[in-house]
Amino acid sequence: MRERQNGPDAQRAAHSGEFDAFVAGAAGRLLHAATLLTAETRTRNPRAQALLTAALAHTYAVWGRLRDEDPYDLTRRDLAARFARTAWRHRGGRGGVLSALHPQERLVVVLRLYEGVAEEQVAALLGLSEARVRAVCARSVAALRAAARERHARRDDARPAAPRENPPRETAA
Repeated sequence: MRERQNGPDAQRAAHSGEFDAFVAGAAGRLLHAATLLTAETRTRNPRAQALLTAALAHTYAVWGRLRDEDPYDLTRRDLAARFARTAWRHRGGRGGVLSALHPQERLVVVLRLYEGVAEEQVAALLGLSEARVRAVCARSVAALRAAARERHARRDDARPAAPRENPPRETAA
């Protein structure tokens, strides 16, 4: 019969199990957010994976000290802060959906529209005014719409014209 574990080892194992469950539930959505931020594609996103790994490592390091704080919110804030500090590395998009946007615009769009974070919280996180967050978000959405229209027009221009059917010939009776 196995003895019941007490002390720091048992507590560490319990925290590790809780953290593993958190990662299993949240990693997919957080990776998608990181992929949108880095403007990489879903299938090729090494920068997004590195950002997420660093954010999750920070969350794991403070896991035992979390009380009433939401671990998802903590990880998302850390992910956003890490991206903001390294945004100069992410200027050129790599084919992702948001690659037409500047890194700060991507950060605002992902936090506001994908993650649903309130304007006040985004403003506080980025050190901007709420009016600036609204303006950046509106400008970014307009730019994305314009890029989508342009892609759609290019796709329509690239399609071959539909073959014309020959009208039926009249025959003399």
